[in-house]
Amino acid sequence: MTLNAMKPIRLTLFVCLSALARLSAQDLTITNARIVTGTGAVIDRGSIVVRGGKIVSAAAGAPSTPSGRTIDAKGMTAMPGFIDGHRHINTGPNEKEQMQALLEAGYTTILSGGGPAEGNITLRDHIDKGTINGPRIIPSGSLRLNNNTPDTARAEIRKMAAMGVKFTGEILLTPIPGPTDQELQVLRAVLDEAKKAGVVVQVHAVSSPAMVAAAQAGVPLLVHLPNKDWVSKEDARKVAAAGTKVLGTVSFGSPVFGVFADDNKARFRDGKPWPEGIIDGVRLGEEAGYMPVNARTVWDAGVVLGYCTDTTYDPKAGLDHELKMLNVMFSMQDLVKMIGPNTASYIQMGDQLGTLENGKIADIILLDGNPLEGYWNWLKTKVVIKGGVVVVNKT
Repeated sequence: MTLNAMKPIRLTLFVCLSALARLSAQDLTITNARIVTGTGAVIDRGSIVVRGGKIVSAAAGAPSTPSGRTIDAKGMTAMPGFIDGHRHINTGPNEKEQMQALLEAGYTTILSGGGPAEGNITLRDHIDKGTINGPRIIPSGSLRLNNNTPDTARAEIRKMAAMGVKFTGEILLTPIPGPTDQELQVLRAVLDEAKKAGVVVQVHAVSSPAMVAAAQAGVPLLVHLPNKDWVSKEDARKVAAAGTKVLGTVSFGSPVFGVFADDNKARFRDGKPWPEGIIDGVRLGEEAGYMPVNARTVWDAGVVLGYCTDTTYDPKAGLDHELKMLNVMFSMQDLVKMIGPNTASYIQMGDQLGTLENGKIADIILLDGNPLEGYWNWLKTKVVIKGGVVVVNKT
């Protein structure tokens, strides 16, 4: 056989071996771990078995039938990979470093907060094809109510669906005094067309009037809590009754320190001075108070409240910032539910992510500490597993 004739055989063999290597990498066993399942159960010392990238068991003690590579957690905590339901990401020259930083902070799934859908898709494809390392990316597409008629908005939804985009980005509703009749007319057209096309609608409603109007119009997802006023218990119950799910963005209005510059000056999350830099802010920083209180109000009313950062800055610093503010109003058990099953439900993947249960995708992080003792231990990610593949190992 000639050398040229052997080249296709070698290429085929290489592809087959690469596929087998990836398959085996999706089989693994974690032993000696504290397991925070996300269902409310905690296993003090247990094991997790993964086959084909999915969890087949998470139970106390040693596994009866281990699979693939074994990772000895040595008492570290296993919990579901973090999900950010709303972060502004897109393709670009620094995407490799940005996506790696997200993984190292413990994020395994990100729903894009907006921006050009084409860029979201490119970034997703770069990760899926292995060009760069990164979390699972769910693209979204931008749509503006005030720039559209009902007919043109319907066309935008159909365009998103044709591209394979399943979520709109944050569709803005006027917060004060509230949405206009024209906005609501276009929104109703968007909701109707999205239902036909299989696109899930997300709305940016940052006041109580906007929040209630969106929920009553049938909006399934709100990417923000109100940050312009206090949410009443009555309004919170209306959102719960509508079945509308909400993301927290609780630290939106609180100042950031030591992220953009180490000069002990308060900054907004985009690096501009706080509180003057707050978008559409009241210039006195009340947003920092509205958000955490409103989060607790809607939570107590039964609203499914998920987790997001809505930031572009350093992922670990953003995680720290958001958890600090959530810590004021929520227990660690609440936060496990919020960042796990609630956010998985928000991104329409509750049957696949958010808990460590049989049949779920094996998105698992190992933390060097007990997350139920305090949010600071959530910042100690040592190992990140995405779909059964170890993508970060700091041990």
